[in-house]
Amino acid sequence: MRLEFEKNMNRSALYDENDKLVGESTFSPSDKKWIIEHTYVDDSARGMGYASKLVEMIVEKAREEHVKIIPLCPYAKKEFEKKSEYNDVLYK
Repeated sequence: MRLEFEKNMNRSALYDENDKLVGESTFSPSDKKWIIEHTYVDDSARGMGYASKLVEMIVEKAREEHVKIIPLCPYAKKEFEKKSEYNDVLYK
């Protein structure tokens, strides 16, 4: 499995060994904030922590670009509630 941040597509993506997209977390960029709208992982890759890694990748890029995040996606929202280390990028 391979994780990639694809800024031109506003997402972090998970590809399998055949380069098939099997997961993604998407965001909408706006003035100094990104809104995480959707996180999905295919059944073939579920239960291995990939959804968390997809959200984490967006968080890391947001830090690099000095933007805040609004986690509208229910999965991302739970991740932000569980991980206090994400508070620095949480839009309040």
